[in-house]
Amino acid sequence: MGRRRDGALPGATAERRLSSITGGRGSAEPAEGPAATGRPAPAEPLETVRELRPDTGDGAAPAGTPDQARLWHVVLSVAGEPIGLSELRAGLERLAYDHSFFLTARYAADHAEIRYWEQARDLHDAAAIALRLWGEHKATANLPPWEIVGLEVVDRPTYHKRVAEGFGEPPQRPGGGVQPY
Repeated sequence: MGRRRDGALPGATAERRLSSITGGRGSAEPAEGPAATGRPAPAEPLETVRELRPDTGDGAAPAGTPDQARLWHVVLSVAGEPIGLSELRAGLERLAYDHSFFLTARYAADHAEIRYWEQARDLHDAAAIALRLWGEHKATANLPPWEIVGLEVVDRPTYHKRVAEGFGEPPQRPGGGVQPY
């Protein structure tokens, strides 16, 4: 097997340039183009492609691109028949251990509120995952057979805006995690 020069690709010369870089095949340089490379010219000029995916400068994905997983702040409220506080606390602590983005849980004998981060593509996916959380962990975390009575899902910027305005979650108590009301 022979060695080749750095920068030279199979079937190409060292002068070959990428079309996505200024001065590449898409530019008006006479040394490059269909005649020089033996390849057909691009169907559309590069400017047209750039117009389809403009840089908005705010870090948001341009319209038409697939959504990436984002973080969503979830508040799940559950309620039901009263049970022992120690049993409920133990179940919520097991849930906190099982769920990697768990923030806090507050509880009383007949209701509880869980706050956590969920990673999902969009609001619909985050809400669907949140609605399954309690049911899927009933057996593994030994949670009571309560029903979901409330759900709030907001994106990360909205959550941080609320916290900055003083409307975020209640202040953390020493120890954080699972606390009674």
